[in-house]
Amino acid sequence: MSGTNIAPNQPLIRVENLCKAYNLDHPENQSACHQVLFNINLEIYPGEFIAIMGQSGSGKSTLMNILGCLDTPTAGSYWLAGRNVATFSSDELARVRNRNIGFVFQGFNLLKRMTALDNVAIPLLYAGMNRSESRKQALSFLQQTGLGQFTRHYPNQLSGGQQQRVAISRALVNQPQLILADEPTGNLDTQTSQEIMALFAQLNRDRDITVILVTHEDDIAAYANRLIRLKDGHIVQDETRSTTTV
Repeated sequence: MSGTNIAPNQPLIRVENLCKAYNLDHPENQSACHQVLFNINLEIYPGEFIAIMGQSGSGKSTLMNILGCLDTPTAGSYWLAGRNVATFSSDELARVRNRNIGFVFQGFNLLKRMTALDNVAIPLLYAGMNRSESRKQALSFLQQTGLGQFTRHYPNQLSGGQQQRVAISRALVNQPQLILADEPTGNLDTQTSQEIMALFAQLNRDRDITVILVTHEDDIAAYANRLIRLKDGHIVQDETRSTTTV
């Protein structure tokens, strides 16, 4: 998938009859299975900004994990950039997660003993870039997210909003086609949340990056131009709409 360009009229993501169940007891005991997703059908196109909403237990984080190649469906198929993810080798899955998908989480997931600069450089090092060049590129992305003066700071020396900007820089540094953000403002105050969402909107608008975020908050979802709502593992709403002005 790396380096693949998808035409705007072709879906970046296509999900067909996707189901997910977890066995809570023993593999041979099918009655112990807990079904989380039921026959999900979905197409997402390059450059879309999508919010996935739903109550706790609705399946939204499970769906996000499958879209991020962090989990696999029990049934159905997931096509990413024109390829069936089920055909990817473990090495290909690792490359996709490193180079084609940027992840942003509620808890930031920064390494506490590394500076902001080195946290952002990690995906480049995993991709095989040398340390000097990776730090140069990491600096560029920190500057673009307004943290150029905080490169030597450790996570515990940064505010929550600053830590999330580091996490966003890390997600962007390999210039992915897709950003997946799971409750990215969940640990932030209202003003900082608005700043982070404005940054996502800018990235989506100016770089044409596809953004998919999970949120419980209507005001956060308002930044997206498409809303997908899950209930009990089913899509109950999928609509395109106007967005919050930023």
